[in-house]
Amino acid sequence: MDTKGRVSIPASFRRVLEQSDPAWTDGLNPELVIVYGDHRRNYLECYTIDAINEVDDKIDALPRGSVQRKMLQRLFHGQSFPTNVDETGRLVLPAKLREKIGLEKEAFFIAAGDTFQIWKPETYEEEELSKTEAWLDELPDDFDPLSYLDGAPEN
Repeated sequence: MDTKGRVSIPASFRRVLEQSDPAWTDGLNPELVIVYGDHRRNYLECYTIDAINEVDDKIDALPRGSVQRKMLQRLFHGQSFPTNVDETGRLVLPAKLREKIGLEKEAFFIAAGDTFQIWKPETYEEEELSKTEAWLDELPDDFDPLSYLDGAPEN
């Protein structure tokens, strides 16, 4: 990350953003929405336009006035930042978002289909990696997690 808060988006992520932005055409910068969320979220989650529209449709399908709808609107609409990738393939992260997750020099990206997460590398190592290791430690030594892809029952 540079001093202006710009991070380079991996090219493969940019292609997904382009393909999932209905308004994008060659020569334009793809749009996305960064959801920074509540106090428990220690990362930024970047949604393609199609992905955030899907979330919005699901929120809109909830009963008007319901607590669930109000809370999800706050979490997604009230705690998000619409933006776009610049012409050099970078994303400008406002100071407020960088400060929220303690991002200073380096950013760690994790792709998840039509979303990706931006983490402070140390936070990811401390929190998420330890969760994964704990989960793996609960499994039998000879269990292959890839078997979940075939619908194996969860232990």
